[in-house]
Amino acid sequence: MNKKQLARKVADKMDLTNTKTERIIDAVLEEIHQALLKGDKVRLVGFGNFVVRSRKGRIGRNPQTGEKITIGQSKSPAFVPGINLKKAIKGKK
Repeated sequence: MNKKQLARKVADKMDLTNTKTERIIDAVLEEIHQALLKGDKVRLVGFGNFVVRSRKGRIGRNPQTGEKITIGQSKSPAFVPGINLKKAIKGKK
C-alpha cells in the first residue's frame, strides 16, 4: 500500500477528501521526522515506536580487496512494533 492508497482508505473511513487526508498524513510523517531528528522517540500506543538507533564504529573489510577499512559510527531510524501489532500479525498466518 502506498501513501495515496492509504489516504484514500482513511478518507473513506473519516468522510474527508483525499487531498485533505494526504495533507494530514504528510503532517504526521513530518512531525515524526522532526522528532527523530531531535533524538526523540515517537510512541504510538498499540502500534509501535519510532526510534533512532546508534551504531558503534568498527573495523570492516573491503569485500573486493580484503583490505581493512574503518566504518564510522552512525545513526539509523528504526520502527519497533508494539505488542498488539505483533500479536495481530502472528495471529494471521
